[in-house]
Amino acid sequence: MKQFDVPVFYRSPLISAIKKKRKEADKLKKDFTPTFLDFGPVQIYLARHFGFCYGVENAIEIAFKTIAENPGKRIYLLSEMIHNPQVNEDLLSRGVHFLQDTHGNQIIPFDALQPEDIVLIPAFGTTLEIEKRLNTIGIHTEKYNTTCPFVEKVWNRSEGIAKKDYSIVIHGKPTHEETRATFSHAAFNAPSVVVKNMRQTIELAKYITGEKPPEAFYEEFKGQYSSGFDIRRDLHRIGVVNQTTMLASDTQAIADYLKQVMIDKYQLTKETLAERFADTRDTLCYATNDNQTSVSAMLDTSADFAIVVGGYNSSNTSHLVELCEERLPTYFISNAEKILSRDAIMHYNFHTREELQTRNFLPEHHPVKILITSGASCPDALVEQVIEKITGFFGESNRIDQMVKLFL
Repeated sequence: MKQFDVPVFYRSPLISAIKKKRKEADKLKKDFTPTFLDFGPVQIYLARHFGFCYGVENAIEIAFKTIAENPGKRIYLLSEMIHNPQVNEDLLSRGVHFLQDTHGNQIIPFDALQPEDIVLIPAFGTTLEIEKRLNTIGIHTEKYNTTCPFVEKVWNRSEGIAKKDYSIVIHGKPTHEETRATFSHAAFNAPSVVVKNMRQTIELAKYITGEKPPEAFYEEFKGQYSSGFDIRRDLHRIGVVNQTTMLASDTQAIADYLKQVMIDKYQLTKETLAERFADTRDTLCYATNDNQTSVSAMLDTSADFAIVVGGYNSSNTSHLVELCEERLPTYFISNAEKILSRDAIMHYNFHTREELQTRNFLPEHHPVKILITSGASCPDALVEQVIEKITGFFGESNRIDQMVKLFL
């Protein structure tokens, strides 16, 4: 896989050494057991896969290269490059400006742009409508497009099955940048509808089976279907694609459920299934799969609590938190500064969207056992800083350098 030129301040000597050694020992990526870091009174189990994925590193390389090669030019980001506050703040500190917030609300009007300005398309991609508007101004978005190749893979798959007269069901968060972009690309080619979760999928299926009156669909799924969508016509042949940062198991469960609904309604066999249901299993992102599988394997280890590091508005990170919360106390933090002291930690509840403080989060017994992972947009340097902060409470922070040598 391609190696990207990512700023060194996002790297971690410890994490880099660990990842390199694990990769050399497991080239086929079949071993998802965590990496054990024994600091004596505190023991850390690090997920097998975590941190920057291919798409994120690609976006960061393009962004920093663009800044370096265009001194004096006005450079804009359509919205956050990725969902990590440190990376976005680093770009802002270098003179980059955001045109929109993460919900698509305008910060700087497009009318203020000039043809010679540079607009970076974030890793999530953008809608066809926005791309057309920027091109009309004279801005060449294709040159500074950091859209993740795996997001584009979903778009291409959608286009492919649309040409075979399937409608598109998108599993995603309707307001998320990536889902808005995927919906735009899918809807250009075929009737499309977004489902947030299995609950909504079950309700959508009732329109397929006729359990619900067709006219109720337009209110229940308001804002989640394409223009001209005809509930009486457009769910006879379907394919399921996803926002790449959703739980892979959830997307698969949604696809399996809708497939069974089609089988039951149309009395399909294995040979006739494709008449009504498209095979889209290849749209699941490798990094999302690897990170989630690694967390599941990590949770087989008995521990006192888990820490998940990442941006609070990061979809893929929130799903890692969700997996951990099912098994043990979990603290979702954006950086090491959220660990206020040995006795207090600030952490984010993504369900209620509020930051909380928990006292006495470190147990008194030894060894304290901690599971750690991070989201796909989180720099490895932040994870090392978290490890250093925690081990420092036990007088072990000076052993980080020694730990690095064990993996070289």
